[in-house]
Amino acid sequence: MTTNGWIQIALYCVIIIAITKPVGGYMTRVFNGERTWLSPILWPVERVFYALSGVDEKEDQHWLTYAVAMLAFSMAGFVSLYVIQRLQAVLPFNPQKFPAVGEHLAFNTSVSFITNTNWQSYTPETTMSYLVQMAGLTVHNFLSAATGIALAVALVRGFARRSAKGVGNFWVDMTRCTLYILLPVSIVVGLFFVWQGVPQNLSAYVTATTLEGAKQTIAMGPVASQEVIKMLGTNGGGFFNANSAHPFENPTALTNLVQIILIFSLGAGLTNLFGRMVGNQRQGWAIFAVMGLLFLAGVVIVYSNEAPGNPAFAAFHVDQVANEFQPGGNMEGKEVRFGIANSALFTTITTDASCGAINTWHDSLMPLAGMVPMANIMLGEIIFGGVGSGLYGMLLFAILAVFIAGLMVGRTPEYLGKKIESKDVKMAMLAILVLPMSMLGFTALAVVLPAGLAGIENPGPHGFSEILYAYVSATGNNGSAFAGLTAGTMFYDTTLGFAMFIGRFLMIVPMLAVAGNLAMKKIVPPSAGTFPTDSGLFVGLLIGVILIVGGLIYFPALSLGPIVENLAMHAGTLY
Repeated sequence: MTTNGWIQIALYCVIIIAITKPVGGYMTRVFNGERTWLSPILWPVERVFYALSGVDEKEDQHWLTYAVAMLAFSMAGFVSLYVIQRLQAVLPFNPQKFPAVGEHLAFNTSVSFITNTNWQSYTPETTMSYLVQMAGLTVHNFLSAATGIALAVALVRGFARRSAKGVGNFWVDMTRCTLYILLPVSIVVGLFFVWQGVPQNLSAYVTATTLEGAKQTIAMGPVASQEVIKMLGTNGGGFFNANSAHPFENPTALTNLVQIILIFSLGAGLTNLFGRMVGNQRQGWAIFAVMGLLFLAGVVIVYSNEAPGNPAFAAFHVDQVANEFQPGGNMEGKEVRFGIANSALFTTITTDASCGAINTWHDSLMPLAGMVPMANIMLGEIIFGGVGSGLYGMLLFAILAVFIAGLMVGRTPEYLGKKIESKDVKMAMLAILVLPMSMLGFTALAVVLPAGLAGIENPGPHGFSEILYAYVSATGNNGSAFAGLTAGTMFYDTTLGFAMFIGRFLMIVPMLAVAGNLAMKKIVPPSAGTFPTDSGLFVGLLIGVILIVGGLIYFPALSLGPIVENLAMHAGTLY
């Protein structure tokens, strides 16, 4: 660990804190239907979309209607994306003449991109045509992100409204998010990426001759336009298999900084939106503090485990200490251009924020460092999280925290003036428990069936970790991987596809039920016994509840993998 590395991490944190309030303020105006500086240009466009689709922007939907609209839209997106992939061979903008995508891979990819997971069981630059990349994958990078943000706003309205029957209008929320937030930023930053050297063309791949006389194929394509929304929307589905480790996706230190800022920008801004919409910005900063402290803990663990290097080098019986052979730390699988500190930061950010766009191969992380991204995703990526999902996941834990606090003092729990009753707690717990049901259930299935065991390349604890991480990442709608599992088979494509579906939609429906129930309640004025949810005491309680619930559910699974690996490695055994 170096001073320079800590300065880089500190600078990133300062930037995120600085942009949280302005981003949150702008997003609040957008979702409240207020005028913004883009309204003169985009308001007529917005009206045209409503007129063409028959949407009444003044309609306030019941939570169930909101959920049905979201599910119908997502299913339509799944079908259209599946069809485009299956017809790829006969569609235009396919200069490399790629064949149709196979059935189970097309299924997996379609579920992946409509759920904001963007798990890739394929090599994009050798599998997907330009049309599929643009009209299929990039489009859903926008739409799945807009859907997640809209759902978070619906839950926030549940807290903010009183005696209301509706939680907003899904079609309006999604349209405004895309037009006023995602699209403008993507256009500006996309042009910045092009200036920095990211390709944006429809040219055929280029064949180059190396100095040794060998032939090398250099992939081309509309990379910049996909890269920006991949980061901003915390999608992670890159144009290239290496994602942000590829110099065409992430050519400079400046693009690296902008990309990691994009990943957290909207998730952090949503905490401020929450505070503004409930009428107390301190509430938003309390949620931000919980996310920030958990994030910093993860960065410290990853950086401190990666910087010293791999202790298993001692098994080579050399005279010098292991660190003399690893002056830069454990650089295996890291992006050498950016160093350990940036790789540790990128690793923690992408697994906090539902984004598989890594510049570090997680399979090469030290065991305890690899446990951090796994644990982050297991908890539902509540640390800023995927756009929208991080906030509504954290608010579900907040409901659980105030419920526990209420039990401790013997009074009906309240949060933001709303009485938290048994129905709210049951729905919140159902949404939280859906994740381990899928993560651990599918992992158990894979380690006992021959089709699942066939994908393991590393025996022992690490092989188990690779399988567990795959289902954790899929269910958590993250999309990153340990990269040591052969997952492009019918078994894994299918089961991972179902895990993505469960992790997205079976969590969302009970969450919307909570939003609808809260919206109908009156706001109770605070009293002397009201628990202060904008204080440091609440921040500590919420962190404690998250760690206890996460530990009770997941620790047995985690201890079978990374912790055993760590003990073996420090004993001098290479895995």
